[in-house]
Amino acid sequence: MIAIIDYGAGNIKSLQFALTKIGLDAQLTTDPDIIRQSTGMILPGVGAFRDAMNTLTEFDLPEVLRQETSKGKPLLGICLGMQLLYDKSYEDGESDGLELLRGEVSRIDHSVKVPHMGWNTLTHHNEDSLLNNIADNAYVYFVHSYAVSSYIPDDLISSTQYAGTVPAIVRKDNLMGMQFHPEKSGAVGIQLLQNFGAMLS
Repeated sequence: MIAIIDYGAGNIKSLQFALTKIGLDAQLTTDPDIIRQSTGMILPGVGAFRDAMNTLTEFDLPEVLRQETSKGKPLLGICLGMQLLYDKSYEDGESDGLELLRGEVSRIDHSVKVPHMGWNTLTHHNEDSLLNNIADNAYVYFVHSYAVSSYIPDDLISSTQYAGTVPAIVRKDNLMGMQFHPEKSGAVGIQLLQNFGAMLS
């Protein structure tokens, strides 16, 4: 069972539908016991960084997530959920994140239209099982105004171009992030979720 961490993010139904479609059992929860019993965790993503961290803290979930990932349990962050994995964000001032991945989140450059909304291609940088059956230049769907602006280069799996390089898929061991929405990215997104599901024991 995958625990989808419930911090009030919208558009959960499309993610749940996509997981069900590929035979992955998932439960939306804030219950630490259910999270501990899960085989994997997903931090979904719509909303503001500070509000999301405040809600997670209200339910004492940051420490639960840190404990579970320290045991090697897979955690996938989607869109805002990916940003929450990092040290801090500068959205509406400076806010600390979960500090599971090294790096920071900043607003997309004003030289382009913000939010970044639409289909963009992936450019792969490192081989990874997350990319099984995912072609270089595959299209995925983005909706975001902030992006990871500093990161460990070895963690970068795929990127896209939008006012510079935007980390699109990152991974460090059992910690993974997708800046786009796989549940809205057609067959490519479904394959990515299947690849994540294949990691769960």
